[in-house]
Amino acid sequence: MPAPKTQTLQRQEQIAQAALELINDSGVTGLSIAAIAQKVGIVPSALYRHFTSKDAVLDAVLDLIQHRLLDNVAHVRQETHVPLQQLKLLFTHHTAMFNENQAIPQVVFSDAVYNGQPGRRARVAQIITAYLKEIETMIVSGRQDGSIRKDVVPTTAAIMFLGLIMPAAVLWNVSRGNFDMAAHEKTAWSAYERSIAAQTSKEVL
Repeated sequence: MPAPKTQTLQRQEQIAQAALELINDSGVTGLSIAAIAQKVGIVPSALYRHFTSKDAVLDAVLDLIQHRLLDNVAHVRQETHVPLQQLKLLFTHHTAMFNENQAIPQVVFSDAVYNGQPGRRARVAQIITAYLKEIETMIVSGRQDGSIRKDVVPTTAAIMFLGLIMPAAVLWNVSRGNFDMAAHEKTAWSAYERSIAAQTSKEVL
């Protein structure tokens, strides 16, 4: 069982979440320490006790995204040991995460995140790669237990999994909610499952 978070860690996560929500409202360029502090309900000087700059807050936002992605992986592995079920649950968690944090595509794709921070692009690539590796591991396990076809290429199938949500999340974000994410969620998993599942997998699900 993980150790409980200290008040400092809780406040840092609260600040990162507030920044993520503000990015959704006004973009990365519109983010400021003053606005973050106001949203959290503290004075800017108190925020500076946790983060030395706006760049440090953006780094914390990336940490928050990585933590939630990998936390979703850990949750589905606790819920079931069946790989195809794990993928289905992860898709649900992944979709919910984007529904609750609409600014994630802006963080990933905005040049403003990377300006003056050459290492940050590599950091984002590392976060995505680590998440894809976890998905690949589930797919490999599914090939081994027979629920996923042997001819499925794990790396390709993992990228396809990520593609179920990211483009749709971008459309939802730029349309300000006019894209029907709920309808997409209902059909996207079925299409993906048909593309990778072995004939007998329906009995598992």
